[in-house]
Amino acid sequence: MLYNSSYKETDHISDVICDEPTLLQMMARFGLPLGVGDQTVRQMCEAHGVDTFTFLVVANFMKRGARGAADSLEKVSVKCLTAYLEQAHTYFLDFQLPAIRRKLIEALDCSQPGEVSYLILKFYDDYMGEVRKHMTHENRKVFGYVDELLKGRRLPEYSISQFARGHGSIDAKLQELKNIIIKYYVPTEKVELLHNVLYDIFNCEKDLRMHCQVEDDIFVPAVEILEEKVSMTEPIQEETATEADKGTLSEREREIVRWVVCGLSNKEIASQLFISLNTVLTHRKNIARKLNIHSVAGLTIYAIVNKIVDIQELKQA
Repeated sequence: MLYNSSYKETDHISDVICDEPTLLQMMARFGLPLGVGDQTVRQMCEAHGVDTFTFLVVANFMKRGARGAADSLEKVSVKCLTAYLEQAHTYFLDFQLPAIRRKLIEALDCSQPGEVSYLILKFYDDYMGEVRKHMTHENRKVFGYVDELLKGRRLPEYSISQFARGHGSIDAKLQELKNIIIKYYVPTEKVELLHNVLYDIFNCEKDLRMHCQVEDDIFVPAVEILEEKVSMTEPIQEETATEADKGTLSEREREIVRWVVCGLSNKEIASQLFISLNTVLTHRKNIARKLNIHSVAGLTIYAIVNKIVDIQELKQA
């Protein structure tokens, strides 16, 4: 059965797999086993605790390069999507990349340091190290941040936009390795093995590229929506006079002070921090009460003295 439109929850999962075999890897990352029988997508997902909508968004994105079934990403389960991405990292780091390395060793003569084959393997090992560093950072920093969001807590020192700005493709070096082997390595034996490992590298490159696209086009926007929801419900209370007398600003209040002295309006600060305008106003009221400072000029002096901003930064603003 060939699908010219998006997959739906009523489609049989076996038909979906036969239509797009690359979705087998996606199924495994969602924790869905084989032996699907005649189950529909919805039945299969519900039986294994996977959010059906999220599964379809990723499946249609991988098939069509678009969000497919999703007119909006508001219904995407960030928890389910994060678990999917974590499992993808495990697959790359513990299975796919090591498997390619074993095949490279088998296909190349790496016994002599300085030989082209030895340098190719070293190139690949360096690449594996970079990918491991990249994905370990995401597992700890990014997914850890998302876990806090899911608990209703927004960490003031981080946002998903920071991840998005620094997120780059991790398949470029693999493409370079593939081209080096094709253009410059002349095998004397084991030609079939080398062709086989090249085929695996092509598939891995494609898989990594799609993985990064899912992060950029589905994960990041879905987390941005979650950030906004958490910020809008963030319980910020006006503090009592006793608390205000302490004169110690929270990290969020220091962040507000920084943007105020840099010239941002309350509305711009709310947009920058993904919080409501009322939350910004409440923070500013608490700041004024704690510091007994009610002017921007006074806050500027306070911010410089307490190293919240650098005077050079203000000159450039």
